Amino acid sequence: MAKIGFIGTGIMGKPMAQNLQKAGHTLFLSEHHDPAPADLIAAGAIALANPQEVAQEAEFIIVMVPDTPQVEDVLFRADGVAAGVGTGKVVIDMSSISPTATKAFAEKIKATGAAYLDAPVSGGEVGAKAATLSIMVGGCPNAFERALPLFQAMGKNITRVGGNGDGQTAKVANQIIVALNIQAVAEALLFAAKNGADPAKVREALMGGFAGSKILEVHGERMIKGTFDPGFRISLHQKDLNLALSGARELGLNLPNTANAQQVFNTCAALGGSGWDHSGLIKGLEHMANFNIRGE
Repeated sequence: MAKIGFIGTGIMGKPMAQNLQKAGHTLFLSEHHDPAPADLIAAGAIALANPQEVAQEAEFIIVMVPDTPQVEDVLFRADGVAAGVGTGKVVIDMSSISPTATKAFAEKIKATGAAYLDAPVSGGEVGAKAATLSIMVGGCPNAFERALPLFQAMGKNITRVGGNGDGQTAKVANQIIVALNIQAVAEALLFAAKNGADPAKVREALMGGFAGSKILEVHGERMIKGTFDPGFRISLHQKDLNLALSGARELGLNLPNTANAQQVFNTCAALGGSGWDHSGLIKGLEHMANFNIRGE
């Protein structure tokens, strides 16, 4: 069993940490930002003052925070992870952040003698709780093999994509696909309801055909019921699409449908919906149409 530092126990991080505990691993948590969750401590986790102390105690250090600046802070603050790691340790960033920044972070961590993996996840809060996350990994094969039992405690579809940064690139690609599928489902249900059909029955009919998808199944139901408590917040999906669009500019690419989905998310944010689940994208479309599929 491994000694694991886990930094970032929010909506996604906490159930991931709990699954590592269930697998028998010992967790070290940093209280530099917030107190450690009481239930993780009750189950045996050890709270320490800062990321440096966590890195000194643990063999593997997992970071699961919202965005690139938070990862940089956790890693390179004066009492950060980089100050506590060295040869034989593995830093694993499971956040969803900039691929370009990831490559720079990896080089700085590797200069300490530690290994670095970027390992963002897909599957939302449901997947985090059920330990069925898809995990996209960038980094050297040896570090990946060492960390694989940890990934297997948190997810099911685990793929080493390539070198550092490639895991984050795969996650950005994932978020493009998810956003466009959410928009497709929302537009289809809005079209059906405005045309007088029952959107719930339309969803049921579509589930059995080529249009069937996990997003139609899960998020289509959320749209119909109006249950937009976050599994994955719109603000986080906006962050991921910003990574896609800024990366596209660097590469000289045009991603017109991604840009359009981001505009609809921006409409949701303007309506006060930054904290809605990303299936709440339909509310942006409903606002523009002045029509609600739920009859609200």
